Amino acid sequence: MSRWDFVGRRAELDRLLVAATGATERGLFLSGSAGVGKSRLLREALAAVPADRHAVWSVSASATTAALPFGGMVQVLPAEPPEGLSPAGVLRWAVGQLQQRAAGRRIVLAVDDAHLLDPPSAALVHLVARVENTTVIGTLRDGEQLPLPIRALWTDDLVDRVELAPLGPADTAGLLAAILGGPVDACSADRLWRLSGGNPLLLRELVMGAPADELTRTYGVWRWTGRPALAPSLTDLIDTRIGRLTPGVRAVLELVAFGEPLGLRLLDQAVEPADVETAEERGLIAVEPNDRRTDVRLAHPLYGEMMRRRCPVSRTRRLQARLAELLEAAGARRRDDLLRVAVWRLDSGTAQDPALLLGAAAQAFARYDVPLATRLARAALDADGGFDAAELLATLLMFADRPEEAIAMLDSVAQDAAEQARCVRWLTVRGMVSYWGLSRESTVDEIAARGTELTDAAGRARVHAFEAIMRLHRLDTARAVRLAQAVLDRPAASAAARELARCTLAHLQAAQGQFARSGAAIGQVQAEAARWRADMPYLQLALELARGTRLALAGDLAGIDAIVADEFADLAGAGDFRLGTGYLGILRAYAARLRGSSGTALKTALEACAVLATSRVYAGLAHAERAQAAALRGDAAHAAEAMAEADRTHAPGMAVLYPWLEQARGAVLAAGGDQAGATKHLAALADRLRDDGLAGHELLVLHDLVRLDAAAAPVGPTCTDGGRRTVAQRLAELCERVDGPLPPLLARYARAAVAGPADDLLAVADGLAALDLRVWAAEAAATAVHRLRGGRSGAAVAAHGRLGELLGRCDQVDTPALRLGEPALTDREWEVARLAAEGVTSRAIGERLFLSSRTVDNHLHRIYHKLGVTGRAELRSALHWPSSSPDHPGSPGSPGGDGGRHFPGGDGGRPRPGPDEGRSFPGQGGEPGR
Repeated sequence: MSRWDFVGRRAELDRLLVAATGATERGLFLSGSAGVGKSRLLREALAAVPADRHAVWSVSASATTAALPFGGMVQVLPAEPPEGLSPAGVLRWAVGQLQQRAAGRRIVLAVDDAHLLDPPSAALVHLVARVENTTVIGTLRDGEQLPLPIRALWTDDLVDRVELAPLGPADTAGLLAAILGGPVDACSADRLWRLSGGNPLLLRELVMGAPADELTRTYGVWRWTGRPALAPSLTDLIDTRIGRLTPGVRAVLELVAFGEPLGLRLLDQAVEPADVETAEERGLIAVEPNDRRTDVRLAHPLYGEMMRRRCPVSRTRRLQARLAELLEAAGARRRDDLLRVAVWRLDSGTAQDPALLLGAAAQAFARYDVPLATRLARAALDADGGFDAAELLATLLMFADRPEEAIAMLDSVAQDAAEQARCVRWLTVRGMVSYWGLSRESTVDEIAARGTELTDAAGRARVHAFEAIMRLHRLDTARAVRLAQAVLDRPAASAAARELARCTLAHLQAAQGQFARSGAAIGQVQAEAARWRADMPYLQLALELARGTRLALAGDLAGIDAIVADEFADLAGAGDFRLGTGYLGILRAYAARLRGSSGTALKTALEACAVLATSRVYAGLAHAERAQAAALRGDAAHAAEAMAEADRTHAPGMAVLYPWLEQARGAVLAAGGDQAGATKHLAALADRLRDDGLAGHELLVLHDLVRLDAAAAPVGPTCTDGGRRTVAQRLAELCERVDGPLPPLLARYARAAVAGPADDLLAVADGLAALDLRVWAAEAAATAVHRLRGGRSGAAVAAHGRLGELLGRCDQVDTPALRLGEPALTDREWEVARLAAEGVTSRAIGERLFLSSRTVDNHLHRIYHKLGVTGRAELRSALHWPSSSPDHPGSPGSPGGDGGRHFPGGDGGRPRPGPDEGRSFPGQGGEPGR
């Protein structure tokens, strides 16, 4: 961690470079807070300035040289000026020295921390900025007194002044990944970004100070699970920002630190309003309108950490009790006020009401803040909260991945569950913990048997709703439907029981391809959220699983984007609700994969695996998605390892997820070069799905068969029904059973892949691209290119251009179907093709490559045949090689970034070509990197 990589800031860096090297001679100064990255950005810009055409001088002003004449310029000026010069003469002499040493090159003077320049140095900088063929760039710190000559730089219109904003979330995540040597999970990156305020210096101190047991790596993904460690260096930085505090202002900051966001009216009741105004003027607090209330927060998250750590325990407890009293006196009218009062009472040692603590715990759970809800529920139990507190605590322990403790907690209050309403809740919570937490499949039959003993209609409906979703998960679909429908038909059923049953039906309908019915049911569940969330907040998981299954099978990537951006995603991430965060991460990875963003897909899938590492509910699904992403990137070893981990972690009670795991297994087999094995496996899977009635899943598996078969030449039918029906015929049948625009497209693709015209394949590619399914669209285009080349059609070049456009929107992708569009040129053929595309004659190519003209022409003839073109004029387009690129983008040393594509050339599973083997076709090579 000794050196932080330079990440992001591309626009600012480009602007600095333009200022330094452009023709306008107009300089640029960056201003910003301490540690925001101004100095690093300036150094990076100077390193990129061509030294042969520019004379670059860099100075760093400091407080130690601010009192010395020309102290700020001591790094670039001779030790002693000539004697007898006037102050103006000294300035002219200094400028002359710079010009003499520049020797006709353009002068670039860079001044770091220009606000610390002594007056003569500041005057010299201003004079240099006025000299022809000279540019001045530099940095300033916000809030500092500026020398007048420096201020005059922009008032005299010699330079621009730009505020350097803090790093955004994406750049912060990139910086963390670069330093830690691997991706950081989204929740940890977001926490660190918020705490640091996007300030790279504060971010560095937070990471460097994190204890080893709180910054851990799982499945290659870093997670930070602790509190900020205020190391001495970080404390000094914060102290410098806060400055000296009067007792009154300190009281303001302490109250806000323990109560933020705190209503301004409450704060004014507790402290002197004048001290609040002073704190605001000094930039220590931020006052923001929030609906009808005006809230007060600390100006930086780390100020709160500092104030809370330094506040004595006795004063901390007094302040928290005072905050609770103020809010109670004001009426605690807002939704979160009960929760805030309960936390303050608990922390101050004044919590005596178990009902208050229990209500607050339920409210925290409804916000999916599992750690806080667990803490409050345990406090309620300790305060004699009885059965209700134990039941809630056991539920929370289940979602904190501690099922054994949850079972023990429930068993300890079993004798208190004699009354039927309590018995129902005890039975369903214990069943949930046993089935999903401990993977005991026998739980379903146990619940069914106990449910027959109940006489209360509402209680029986609740038990049946739980039994129904368990039976769905173990693929007892017929009984699941009967039970769920019975709950919906029972008027006595509670809102939570009814909507849980509706989620069961919606999930099954999605798997069957009845997307319209599933969507309608999901809409009803969402509309009733206010009625079920307080009673059964975890029903959200069933809703998300039904919703995610529907959108994924329908190929609705925009819909997936919407749900992973929903409020639930933010709440689950902030509240450590891992099952929710993990499942949404799987959906994000799925959408990224189908878009061809394989790097993002793999990173996101790894994050989901890390989040779900201690849970078996969705762990197998996360590793299966990781295997799919690795297979898409052509990483057969990683894909196989992920698939093995999926098998190890997959819970037997989650049999409903088998289509996803088995589909991933087919992709892993294909990535490993066993195309025949993959075809056989997927054909058997399609048969099984048809027998199970899961037409939505069957559609995608049949499409995978088409994708594999399209890579074979010639394309032949793959039988899935004892030889009676081809894949294309079955897909045509499914168009009548599966909703949405995707089935007709996939059926048309299957027909065209067997014997249809290339125009049909290109039309399918356009249709899939319109749905943002870029990988499938590119595969259809690659199949068209292969067919046109084989027929020596003149349309091959245009089709290849379309393929290039689609691949240009992907990063590293490698599938059997995509290899069809790849001309396997040898290294020598590539060299000849590149030079010919530049317009170099055969004779000149021969001289450059030490070949005869006849040999060059022979090479060109083979190249034209492989590319399906007729001459040099079509080469550039066929190679998909941008005219501005001086070199082959896939060659060593060329930029890859997220746009680099990797095709290993030739048959599936073959290793990347060596110097004399078939090369990845131009524009599609290179490992992605930053």
